[in-house]
This record gives sequence, C-alpha cells and structure tokens, in this order.
Amino acid sequence: MKRILVTGGTGFLGSNLCVRLISEGHAVVCVDNNYTGSLDNVSDIIKSPNFKFIEHDITTPLKLDEHIDQIYNLACPASPPAYQGKMAIQTTKTCIIGGLNMLELAKKNSATILQASTSEIYGDALEHPQSESYRGNVNPIGIRACYDEGKRCAESLFFDYYREEKIDIKVVRIFNTYGPRMNPDDGRVVSNFICQALQSKDITIYGDGSQTRSFCYVDDLIEVIVRMMNSPKEFTGPVNIGNPCEFTVNELAEKVVAKIGSSSKIIYKPLPADDPKQRRPDITLAKEKLCWEPQVMLDEGLDKTIQYFKAVITAF
Repeated sequence: MKRILVTGGTGFLGSNLCVRLISEGHAVVCVDNNYTGSLDNVSDIIKSPNFKFIEHDITTPLKLDEHIDQIYNLACPASPPAYQGKMAIQTTKTCIIGGLNMLELAKKNSATILQASTSEIYGDALEHPQSESYRGNVNPIGIRACYDEGKRCAESLFFDYYREEKIDIKVVRIFNTYGPRMNPDDGRVVSNFICQALQSKDITIYGDGSQTRSFCYVDDLIEVIVRMMNSPKEFTGPVNIGNPCEFTVNELAEKVVAKIGSSSKIIYKPLPADDPKQRRPDITLAKEKLCWEPQVMLDEGLDKTIQYFKAVITAF
C-alpha cells in the first residue's frame, strides 16, 4: 500500500483517479479547494478509512504529518469558461506557485510527482498530429494564455527540479478527456452537447464546426496516468496521452443528438480567440514506453457519459 496525494482530487479527473487508487488498496490524501471540483464526486469513497480529504488551495504550502510516496498534481481549472473568466490569475498561480509548492513537498518526502500537463501547451498547432517534440504555437498574451503558458511554465519547473534537485518526476500531456464526474457547467464540448441535447436546448457550436478534436474516455486516461506514475524512474516524459481518433465538432454534435434522440437544433456562434483548429495526439511514445493505447471508442464512451448525465440532470 502506498500513501498517495492527489491535488485537484474532487475534480473530474482527480475524483476518478481517487476512486481507482482506493480500489487498489492505497491510502489517498485528496486535496482540493473545490473551486471547480465537488465533494459529490468522491461521495462513494469519502467514508473509506483509506481516504482523507483536505480542503486547501495549493498556492499556499501544504503541511502534512504523514509521509507521502507519490503525488499526482492535477489541481488547476481546466475548462475554458473557468480560466477565461474570473479565474485567469488564479489559474496561473495554481500552475506555477502551486506547482512549486508540490515540488517542494515531493522533495521533502522523496516522493515521485506526476504533473498533469495538457495538449494546450501546443496552442493552435501548426504540426498535425502533435508529437512531444513539437514546441507549439501559443499566444502568450491571449485569453487562453493563463492556462497554456501556466502549464508550459509548470513543465519547465518540473524539469528544473529534476535536473537540479534530483526529484523523481513524470509529465503527461492530457488531450481532450470526457466521461462520468464531468461538471455539467464546465463548458467542455462533450458535456455541453450532452446536457443541451438532454434538455432539448440548442446545441452551440463555436466556429463552423470543422475544427477537430480527439476524445479519450476517462477510464483509459486514468489507466495511463497510473502506468506513467509507476513507470521506470528514468522515463520522465513528457508523454502525450489521449485518443488519436479524430472527429470534427460537427460530427460529435450529430452523434450526441442521434444517440439521445433529441429535438435540439445546432446553432453556430463565433469561434473564441486562439481556439485550436486541429487537435490529435501522436501517442507513439505512450504505446512504446507504457504499452498503452485507448480501449474505449467514442460511441461506447458517449453512451456511458450520456447515462451519467441523465442521472445528474434528473437530480437537478
């Protein structure tokens, strides 16, 4: 049994990770300020003797009495409405100051620390698909920069701690992920479309819908994160993790409407600034080093996610 710290542990990815780690018999310390997460996401495990929740903002140093073996640093607003709205400064602080605090905690505990980076570090990519060697096309002063540049700087910090402080690090670049425990209001395209269709509201597409995304089901994503954390010490990443099957936003909307049998109409609005036009990971490295590739294809994953949101919306 390992004692594992998960920051952002009540969020979408963090809560799914906590459930997985508890199921494997580990002791989990879940840390979150609940800005975008919710204790509802960990309701199934909150009474477990192996689970501990601490409400805390990682931009302030975290003091723990217990020793920690591993740290998954997932804390950060990840939905555009959050980091493009009133949380831009908080997003940058979480990436950089929060990242520094977690690296210092890893140093103190001689713990392995995994940084949840993002495909957004590639920006509006000029290379397609995106490989780990591509350095990106990011607007450093745009409305997405708090997240894009925050995550880029965090990667820099992690590798500096690796080189100078000999910290054991792992860096993963997460591409679009969806599934149960998503926030209905987080503004991500899958949850937006499903919630709108279930309520027979207009489905909103920004741009003409020809832009592409690659959608990874959350169970596949959690599997590869755990594999990365427990991979050989010398494999630090960064490594792309996501589903390389590419769909246009129009195709996604049509699939959701058809599956739900909704009367929703598709409407189009202007594309936000710096929104990437193509997004697909090259996962060659993940296949080679982690023996991983996604198992859940979009149709199956959408069915599971729709069932989850049916229950959530009914509860409202």
